[in-house]
Amino acid sequence: MAGVAALGFLIVLEFAARRYGLPGPITSQVREVVVAPKSGGMLYAAMALMMVVLTWRQRFIAAGAAIGIDIVFSLVRWAVDAKTTGGHPFGNGALWVILGYAVIAVTRRTGRERVLLLKGVGLGLLLVAGRKTGDTWLLITSKTRPAVLDQYVATADHALGNPSWLVGRVVTATGPIGFNFLDIVYGQLAVAAVVVALYQLRGVAVERRFPGHHLVRTFLVIGLLGPAIYMIFPVVGPIFAYGAGTEHWATVSLWAPEIPSSGHWAVADLWPQTPPPIITAHPMPFDEITPRNCMPSLHTAWAAAIFIHSRKGPRILRYAGTFWLIATLAATLGFGYHYGVDLIAGVVFVLTIEAALRSLDRGWDRSGIRLVAYGATVFAALLVSYRFLPLKMAEHPWVSGPLLMLAMTSVVYGYVRTTAAWEPRPTPARQPELQPEPI
Repeated sequence: MAGVAALGFLIVLEFAARRYGLPGPITSQVREVVVAPKSGGMLYAAMALMMVVLTWRQRFIAAGAAIGIDIVFSLVRWAVDAKTTGGHPFGNGALWVILGYAVIAVTRRTGRERVLLLKGVGLGLLLVAGRKTGDTWLLITSKTRPAVLDQYVATADHALGNPSWLVGRVVTATGPIGFNFLDIVYGQLAVAAVVVALYQLRGVAVERRFPGHHLVRTFLVIGLLGPAIYMIFPVVGPIFAYGAGTEHWATVSLWAPEIPSSGHWAVADLWPQTPPPIITAHPMPFDEITPRNCMPSLHTAWAAAIFIHSRKGPRILRYAGTFWLIATLAATLGFGYHYGVDLIAGVVFVLTIEAALRSLDRGWDRSGIRLVAYGATVFAALLVSYRFLPLKMAEHPWVSGPLLMLAMTSVVYGYVRTTAAWEPRPTPARQPELQPEPI
């Protein structure tokens, strides 16, 4: 049922994208069977997820086949002088291996083994489809939402002291080293998620079944629901609405994207040196290229999900989850992609989704319903306050700022307290009864 629902959603999104003259997620994925993929690392990460159902011998064979296919593709491109403009020179092999195992599952497996292998293939393909779906969603937001609400969010952000401007100046001062280090962390968030997911799914090959809840589920649901909020609350981010756009980082970035300048759409060139003035906010027009992907911050939500799911891992995994969360927060603010209030909404968003998924896995009860309802209420209240009370929030930062932090902290506390009560309690070992000594 989940597979059918996902396929139906992809088909609907494909038609929606074609209505605006854009390639949909299915078209984009089919093209990558042959053309250079947009993210080769993502395809290999998806193959790694698929391989959790394989034996070690099968994993080595699958990895070798993927690398061999990629070498063949590279040689063919070199022979015909085909360019990989906008793509990676590797990754096709991983996709071919995933699709190959789908064929093997249908033709060479039966019963539970077929179902298990198809679940592994589906897990890998869902990760890739999630990325393609997100890309299509972002293009649709830019085409269907000509006006953005950045002035409202920027005004509300005065309640937190304009953290994007502050962190942006710090990142700018670190030069190419600081920017590119954070850029690598920011861009490889999905790879970090796969590492945590592989630890969670390490026992699938032996137990021949998947755990009820794991990180991939949370990641996919965040990517599915988040863009719907983008359509309701379109925001492009401070570097675009109040700055020069990606041109700001062109001189220090090692991988500067070829994106048309959006500086002439900005209110003024203020970011990151001068915080925006406190004014009555209005919707502002913006180009049809820049995604409206700020509210909430999904990078914050994904990084927080990695942090949550890494808590039960070994020490090195817990440290890595903490590092990725801190570095992602620094990048989202320091690159000018998000306002501070976006991050607060992102934290509440992910905790609500995580609580709902865990409740779905263990069975809904009063505590789960209460936690999800409270998280959804706080999230809705945040969006309403950003939209209708930004001027009041900016004029009284010593009241509104602590209230925002208190609202987020209350959801965090409720999640920690509720999920701690859900954890199974260890059964105390029975002490052997002492027998009386014979007289």
